[in-house]
Amino acid sequence: MTTIENKTFDKERAFYGSRNLAVRHCAFDGPADGESAFKECSDIAAKDCLFNLRYPFWHGHGLTITDSKMTDLCRAALWYSDHIEVRDTKMYGIKALRECSDVIIRDCDIISPEFGWSTNNVRMEDTTASGEYFMMRAENLIFRNIVFKGKYSFQYIKNAVFENCILDTKDAFWHAENIVVRNSVVKGEYLAWYSDRLTLENCKIIGTQPLCYCKNLKLLGCEMIDTDLCFEKSAVEASITTPIVSIKNPLSGTICAPSVREVIRDDAKSKGEIILCSCMHLCKTSV
Repeated sequence: MTTIENKTFDKERAFYGSRNLAVRHCAFDGPADGESAFKECSDIAAKDCLFNLRYPFWHGHGLTITDSKMTDLCRAALWYSDHIEVRDTKMYGIKALRECSDVIIRDCDIISPEFGWSTNNVRMEDTTASGEYFMMRAENLIFRNIVFKGKYSFQYIKNAVFENCILDTKDAFWHAENIVVRNSVVKGEYLAWYSDRLTLENCKIIGTQPLCYCKNLKLLGCEMIDTDLCFEKSAVEASITTPIVSIKNPLSGTICAPSVREVIRDDAKSKGEIILCSCMHLCKTSV
């Protein structure tokens, strides 16, 4: 592997088509304002580098990026690439990851609107992130110890597990399929409308009008805080450990909670059963 250290590059396609490079303490910046530094490259290891130019890693294979910074001018940093590992790195450019597969992201800070679209097989751990439309249409995800803030996240995703996460996000998980969220906090309006096979285990759910128009929805031992107009038109099985502000027209299934301030039934198709119970077991008092 060839090693390149302590240099600055600003020309177009500076390392186009290169193989087996270790790039250390380098900057991709300068007046030439060149794009696509590592386009069509493979087996690239970048450490302690500054990326301040557009599109550095497109159509790459085998990329390792550590202890580096992608500024807000580093747009669309990783597209159409695979077998990527990013660690201890600031990813601050818009659309930083898209159409990529087999990705590991650890101990990073992400500020990136439209991040992660149409990616496949992404593992993200111990990372903070913010942005709009985060991970849209991504598949096969594992997220652990993630703190996220933004709007319209995780829409249309498929096959994902979230563990020990804090998600402060409006309109999350819309149209999502086959999702498990465990031991997490999910805060925001209009959670997971139109989702299918969403399971929330030991989670805290905060915000108005969550979990409507869902299919095959399950909640296991969850808290619901300031949640009103819940479960409208949803097929749901739920065990809730806290009072619920209001439930509106659940389509089918059973909802067990210690109390519900208001139950709204103005749709003849609403057949979901609401059971008042102070423990995790169903009781005989129904509404």
